[in-house]
Amino acid sequence: MPLDRKSAPNDLRAFWMPFTANRQFKSAPRMLVAAKDMYYTTSDGRQILDGTAGLWCCNAGHCRPKITEAVQAQVAEMDYAPAFQMGHPLAFELANRIVDIAPDGIEHVFYCNSGSEAVDTALKIALAYHRARGDSARTRLIGRERGYHGVGFGGISVGGIVNNRRFFGSLLTGVDHLPHTHLPENAFTKGQPEHGANLADELERIIALHGAETIAAVIVEPMAGSTGVLLPPKGYLKRLREITHKHGILLIFDEVITGFGRLGSPFAAQHFDVMPDMITCAKGLTNGVIPMGAVLTTAQIHDAFMQGPEHVIELFHGYTYSGNPVACAAGLATLDTYAEDGLLTRAADLETYWQEALHGLKGLPHVVDIRNMGLIGAVELAPMECQPGKRAFDVFVKAFEAGIMIRITGDIIAMSPPLIISKEQIDELVGTLAEVLRQAG
Repeated sequence: MPLDRKSAPNDLRAFWMPFTANRQFKSAPRMLVAAKDMYYTTSDGRQILDGTAGLWCCNAGHCRPKITEAVQAQVAEMDYAPAFQMGHPLAFELANRIVDIAPDGIEHVFYCNSGSEAVDTALKIALAYHRARGDSARTRLIGRERGYHGVGFGGISVGGIVNNRRFFGSLLTGVDHLPHTHLPENAFTKGQPEHGANLADELERIIALHGAETIAAVIVEPMAGSTGVLLPPKGYLKRLREITHKHGILLIFDEVITGFGRLGSPFAAQHFDVMPDMITCAKGLTNGVIPMGAVLTTAQIHDAFMQGPEHVIELFHGYTYSGNPVACAAGLATLDTYAEDGLLTRAADLETYWQEALHGLKGLPHVVDIRNMGLIGAVELAPMECQPGKRAFDVFVKAFEAGIMIRITGDIIAMSPPLIISKEQIDELVGTLAEVLRQAG
């Protein structure tokens, strides 16, 4: 008898689930068995409206035919090819296509397999870049409080989410953090907040403390996603760019979430008109279908390594699966799908409708803030006394039971639906959440 892959397994013990309350889940599993466009199907046959694009990654929706067919064809033609001292055409084609939609000045692509790997790669490139230029004293890295840069040791060192750091020792040395930009005076702001650009000047204080000559790079999310959708105040990112330029420090934008249309431009760097030295990306690069990440760099950074004898490896870094052929096929088909459906700019068209729908939740029980930009938004709830995170977790479970998928971090509800969402589906998503919040009161 063929295996019925749509039935719920009867033994959940072996899989140690990531970022999950394992015991709670396994006592009442939320099992997904199929997906199409805007909806998941559960093991009991219910339709769940995807309000989070999977994990911020399925920007074109689920099971898009062009992507599915490209992956199927590539697996049959060439499943794997080494990227060390070898190449295959799709890796070069995809890199060119990424550069075509990237901010002006971005000219090179280094492949990896995830956002976490992209961040660690960018940090290593930053350190090696300064060393290649004879500036090897620049070893210090600057992140930001509440920043999320994946789960590698580099990423959690420059990251600033406490629970992601506290269990894993002393982490990298020589790391400092800017303050986060979440200010109470910006509560219920629609779009970019007015207050807080001055927080970028804290970088000057850190530079004065350590010396500019010791600092290699600053890494920030242009818009911090996983920590609960923290938006950059007006002028903040431009000020960071001015300070880093002034002191010869590289600026890295972590665009694992904001890349590929989330804010209404291909990359947040274009949306905010701020040009970093490197961009990390993943998630939307392949629509979440095949793991893939990348670091995008300027020619200045790339060319600093292209010195010495031509037979010598310029950068001693890479991954077995860098530029994997199946991932490249998925990436190319994903970019085709974005182009054909106009998805890299669709968030700009829907932003006002999305914004007004979200801010319609103001006044519901326990809602203390709402913030939004592009097709991303957060609803912050007042925590239960002595039980931080419990209120939002209860809303998450009840929302799933009511037919919508949301994401929570602490007591913040985050939503980032696929870019194909319709106005009617926005109404469904926000309307269902409103009902859940009323009942949770």
